[in-house]
Amino acid sequence: MSQRPDDDIAGLRIVKHRHWGRWFSALIVLLLLSLVATSMVNNPRFEWDVVAQNLTEESILAGVLMTIELTVISVVFGFAGGTLLALMRLSSNPVLVSVSWAYTWFFRAVPMLVQLFLWYNIAALYPQLSLSLPLVGEVWSAETNEIISPFSAAVLALVIHQSAYAAEIIRAGIQSVGQGQLEAAKALGYRPGQIFRQTVLPQAMRTILPPAGNEVIGQLKTTAVVSVIALQDVLYSAQIIYQRTYEVIPLLLVATLWYLVMTSVLSVLQHYIEVWFSRGNAPARGSWLRRNKGTQEAES
Repeated sequence: MSQRPDDDIAGLRIVKHRHWGRWFSALIVLLLLSLVATSMVNNPRFEWDVVAQNLTEESILAGVLMTIELTVISVVFGFAGGTLLALMRLSSNPVLVSVSWAYTWFFRAVPMLVQLFLWYNIAALYPQLSLSLPLVGEVWSAETNEIISPFSAAVLALVIHQSAYAAEIIRAGIQSVGQGQLEAAKALGYRPGQIFRQTVLPQAMRTILPPAGNEVIGQLKTTAVVSVIALQDVLYSAQIIYQRTYEVIPLLLVATLWYLVMTSVLSVLQHYIEVWFSRGNAPARGSWLRRNKGTQEAES
């Protein structure tokens, strides 16, 4: 009796393909990284003892808190304003569309540092702010310098800057939702507000979150520009210390390490938020491996 093909296949032994180029490139990269790490550790000019000494210094910690505060305020209000601008841009009202477009165009075109200086020196244009009502007259007035402090100037500049970028991210996310989803929601009797909250927003968040997470991390680093108006963020705190001790590199490394810590925390939060909004939509873990099992090159 002739041997069946299944018996021939059962006798084969699968041998995984050895990717020598992959291992060689990994070895080269690890070698280069070890050389860089060794150089940094053994170079006395880095003054790691000074870095460790100042890492938890009181003014540095105060600067870290200021950086976090500016980031949270600018992100929350910036994305709130960006949502409003995105809805204006998507409306059928040509005035709202034009205003939203002009706002986004202008504040994305002007560098953040220029915006900061303009708000910080706004008193040169408007020395006094006042509120007047028809038939009543002036009901409130104040000196501009009393209202626009370095902190409020930084918040205004950061929020306005952030909202311009957030508007485009949110608009792209809303437009990514298929028209069929909107028609189905309307067929179920949903009101416009319900359609946005229950149909558009949950699906748009999958598109919005990756660029929004990058924008939040970028905003955290953008807050460093407030040091030019003597607002005590983490960078300005480091500058104050090294202007006194002349230990420039170690203090810059302190600021660098704190930025690495804060951005790492934001990256982890972004990952878990993306997982939350992608639940029920992501393929099961390991399914790709199971589908492609046995595709490796084999030798009998």
